Amino acid sequence: MRRYGKHTDEDDIRTRPGRRGTRPRTNIRPKHEDAAEGMVLTVDRGRLTCLVDGRTIVAMKARELGRKAAVVGDRVALVGDLSGMKDTLARIVRIEERSSLLRRTADDDDPYERVVVANADQLAIVTALADPEPRPRLIDRCLVAAYDGGLEPLLVMTKSDLAPPDKLLELYGDLDIPHVVTSRDELENGDAADRVREHLDGKITAFVGHSGVGKTTLVNALVPEDRRRLTGHVNVVTGRGRHTTTSALALPLTGAGGWVVDTPGVRSFGLAHIDPSRVIHAFPDLEPGTEGCPRACSHDEPDCALDAWVAEGHADPARLYSLRRLLSTRERKEGD
Repeated sequence: MRRYGKHTDEDDIRTRPGRRGTRPRTNIRPKHEDAAEGMVLTVDRGRLTCLVDGRTIVAMKARELGRKAAVVGDRVALVGDLSGMKDTLARIVRIEERSSLLRRTADDDDPYERVVVANADQLAIVTALADPEPRPRLIDRCLVAAYDGGLEPLLVMTKSDLAPPDKLLELYGDLDIPHVVTSRDELENGDAADRVREHLDGKITAFVGHSGVGKTTLVNALVPEDRRRLTGHVNVVTGRGRHTTTSALALPLTGAGGWVVDTPGVRSFGLAHIDPSRVIHAFPDLEPGTEGCPRACSHDEPDCALDAWVAEGHADPARLYSLRRLLSTRERKEGD
């Protein structure tokens, strides 16, 4: 009779005849000191296109990395077949430390972070001045994500032939954000690309914007078709004559170098992951005033030390207003 529960012993354990023993797992992992360095250009269903020594290769994440995911812009170490030939596959064995990270959530109640791009230097927020109308709350959210992730913002306003930029520029004037204003004609004849490119040389720039603002049209003008071949096929879906990017894609710039990362059009930009203590770093004129703040201060409460700091003349009140407007954007819907 078999015994169960606390009355069992070693004799009650069944073993399969001929079954091989299992070795104890070890935490020792190979260092892969001979791995090649690369940059992730795009990710598609578990396959990552990477640039290694001037050629593109397809790779997959090594099992030893566990749940850690590589994203566009990541600097990675690769082993295996690095020839770039058709039907070959390399392995990503290490993801290097990131200098910046642009993240978002689907909405403010969603705890799952979606990493948009790693190691970008700046975030180009593309918005139309009309058709469709500007969405300042979405711009605010993109700015907060940029400041939180360590990216410098760049505001690109399109379709100035349909509406003037004055109102929008006034709204963000106190933030000292670099900006470029373009028209539809300039997008078509390439003048817009030339003016935007002045802010991109030597940098990795992620482009964000909702559908219809001209983001992908601008990216196409910045990166000629012959440069796009370096990254292979671009995933697009076509509807009503528009082409919309469906996966983030890093594209090389000509001239002084740099990269453009075209991202999918966004309908919302959730900020569930945002920590106010990181956003304040983008306001160096205000940051010293937080030394007297209570622990975990939201910088928009009665005991916040920034009120006294500004009242004493250490910073412009308009800057504090701008900071608090951005930080409160989590509590406001984009249509407010």
